[in-house]
Amino acid sequence: MSELIEAAIAAVTAFAATNIDDIVVLMIFYAQVNSIFRPRHIISGQYLGFVVLIVASLPGFFGGFLLPESVIGLLGFLPIAIGIKAWFDRDSDTQDVSINAANSSSLLPAQTLQVAAVTIANGGDNVGIYLPLFASSNAFQLTVILSVFAIMIIVWCSIAAQLARHPLIAKSLTRYGHIVVPFVLIALGLYILYESGAYQLLLPRSISL
Repeated sequence: MSELIEAAIAAVTAFAATNIDDIVVLMIFYAQVNSIFRPRHIISGQYLGFVVLIVASLPGFFGGFLLPESVIGLLGFLPIAIGIKAWFDRDSDTQDVSINAANSSSLLPAQTLQVAAVTIANGGDNVGIYLPLFASSNAFQLTVILSVFAIMIIVWCSIAAQLARHPLIAKSLTRYGHIVVPFVLIALGLYILYESGAYQLLLPRSISL
């Protein structure tokens, strides 16, 4: 039983430490529910993105090779691209609703893929922490950790949804969300590129910051 508890505590700690910043991004997504997103898009996108991060971290458990964090950080260009698109599309809410209605019946709607892309792009620190965590776990502990992660995703989405419904927060996000969202996504992408060191891959070798 102690092994179960220890693995569960390690999983909760690792998840919270690597996803605290995702609360803000999820709040922005939930503020656009019924206009651009549906709750199922956000939840399924979170799960899809997290599965990719887990798969990228599993080589730690199997003792394999993992790409350096700086290479993974290049995924920071994804939220930047989404943010730029959101900026140019901010005045076409009516068109977006009709497009979303058409996409809602597909297996992987565009909104789900957008949430997943942001989740993956913001996951460089997740992989950096999950890799050694998985490497130090046995099969039973890994099963517990992954089960806790699956539960924590729902918990995280629920917290973000509740915060986005707070009268003051919801009013501000509803009024200014379409303006703020592009800047938040672009800032997130730039932060990922900087924090992961991925920007150095784009500079001439003679230049170092």
